[in-house]
Amino acid sequence: MKGTPLRAVAVAAAAALALTGCGSGDDSDSAAGGEQGSAADVQAALDAGGELTVWAWEPTLTEVVTAFEAAYPNVKVNLVNAGTGNDQYTALQNAIAAGDGLPDVAQIEYYALPQFALAESVADLTGYGAADLADTFTPGPWSSVNTGGGIHGLPMDSGPMALFYNKEVFDRHGVEVPATWDEYVEAARTLHAADPQVYITNDVGDAGFTTSLIWQSGGQPFQVDGTSVAIDFTDDGSARFADTWQQLISEDLLAPVSSWSDQWYQGLANGTIASLATGAWMPANLMSGVADGTGKWQVAPLPQWEAGSNASAENGGSSLAIPAKAANKALAYGFMSYANAGDGVKIRVDGGAFPATTAELQSPEFLATEFPYFAGQQANQIFAESAGNVVDGWSYLPFQVYANSVFNDTVGQAYVSDTPLADALASWRDTCATYGTDQGFTVS
Repeated sequence: MKGTPLRAVAVAAAAALALTGCGSGDDSDSAAGGEQGSAADVQAALDAGGELTVWAWEPTLTEVVTAFEAAYPNVKVNLVNAGTGNDQYTALQNAIAAGDGLPDVAQIEYYALPQFALAESVADLTGYGAADLADTFTPGPWSSVNTGGGIHGLPMDSGPMALFYNKEVFDRHGVEVPATWDEYVEAARTLHAADPQVYITNDVGDAGFTTSLIWQSGGQPFQVDGTSVAIDFTDDGSARFADTWQQLISEDLLAPVSSWSDQWYQGLANGTIASLATGAWMPANLMSGVADGTGKWQVAPLPQWEAGSNASAENGGSSLAIPAKAANKALAYGFMSYANAGDGVKIRVDGGAFPATTAELQSPEFLATEFPYFAGQQANQIFAESAGNVVDGWSYLPFQVYANSVFNDTVGQAYVSDTPLADALASWRDTCATYGTDQGFTVS
């Protein structure tokens, strides 16, 4: 679930495509695939069979495809890895522009989905019965696919946040696990004072992490209504994040290490990076990349902005969506439903994916799973509670991929200069607003 480098040129094409697609009306089926389908169409398509092409990089889908084809022997599924994240989005946008070579199903991360929905490049799934699945999924992923005035994907996984911490390091220095972000700052000071080589976490500026903490704080810096966009980092939630995180930056309490680098893995292994606030998909990365941490690391609830609260946010996660001009939307929806809301869910969870479905998160078996890496801790209980506490009302920009690509050019300056974080966020706002305006959005 690690982030993918973003190329602004691809995003520029996406935003331009979004605006040319809005209200074009040249192909009613392209804009309203869900409205013109029905649940009966889906069953009929599954019975009749056919061939599907699915673009996705998520590894557990391989076993899902095998099981799906066994359940529906008249259906052949071609699973294609067209690249991870932005690489696939570039290929998808090229296929959309060319009107040729489109997959029937595509994996699209939650933050990127709005730009495809606004472009009317992915089908609204409402007509196929997607709205009936509202209670099937946890709040964060479900709100993420409800974008652009319809349901434009089905959640595949989720990233409810938690605090992963090196208990051995915390215990060595007599530091309690922080329950609030103010306590987190104090813990950072204590750890670094006790051992100047130890930092409570690393951060050199990360768009996904920043927006997740603002989300948890109740901030709503992005407001989207069609092609009208408001961007404002002076709201209470954004300001609270900036004020708190500024202390860590100003006091040099953050390890100047990029996530997913060799130095980052080394820091997690040797205890110089003592915690991570991130999504519930992290255990597999720790187990594979920080094997020496077995028995040392544990999981705690995400620190709160207000003592006694239970607010959380998502960090990462993907949907499966249907391109608006896909040849067989009904059959495609049948596969998506199987993979994300049917028998495929257990297959994926057993393969290590973190579910976006309420039933799995409430399953006694799932909740009782003991993680040897976390010294036998039943960490899924913490993740499941976090998933149910994701703050409502969050929105991404319809050009979020571009916004993330310029984050280090703007907000990143607060980490390497005297630029206050609040000013750096304002610079990010201005850069994004200029870009959005240039692409034809009305930005305020």
